[in-house]
Amino acid sequence: MSGRNTALTPPADATAPVRHPDAPAPGELLGAHYEHCFGCGGDQPHGLHLESRAGEGVRVTAEFTVRPAHQGAPGLAHGGVLATALDETLGSLNWLLRVIAVTGRLETDYLRPVPVGTVLYLEAEVTAVAGRKIYSTAVGRIGGPEGPVAVRADALFIEVKVDHFIENGRPEEIRAAMAEPDQVRRARAFEVNP
Repeated sequence: MSGRNTALTPPADATAPVRHPDAPAPGELLGAHYEHCFGCGGDQPHGLHLESRAGEGVRVTAEFTVRPAHQGAPGLAHGGVLATALDETLGSLNWLLRVIAVTGRLETDYLRPVPVGTVLYLEAEVTAVAGRKIYSTAVGRIGGPEGPVAVRADALFIEVKVDHFIENGRPEEIRAAMAEPDQVRRARAFEVNP
């Protein structure tokens, strides 16, 4: 971890992550946690529409296609969009732990440009848990699981209670999410960043 931030290094007493018994089965599509989410929601016309699948253990895979609306330099994905894709993928890991958590820190490395039209294949896993802190890592590859690594990230998520969102979100969106009749979709709506 030379050159990496020590805030992203699990403490010596951290434990291995444990997949929740009610977590989605490996291979299962996780679906959008919230339809208005820029990362995974279907109601965002310029969003990433990132699709995540549960993996083995506490791992997920995801992919999204870089569209013209996602470019920074001409014909290339914007770095912030790539960081969003990594953050969204890392955040979906918390569904396998069945905890509500927010991004505390995200450190991203950009290794190669990602052209518009590229399918970015992402893999993420939780590496350790220490109290409310969840440590995870992700990698994004161009074109598929064996493609060249374009981006990678290490992250620290912090487990929170739903009150975090109720106290800080816009009231109309909070009311709409809380009114969702499906209990699972209602809980998943609050898998967002601070």
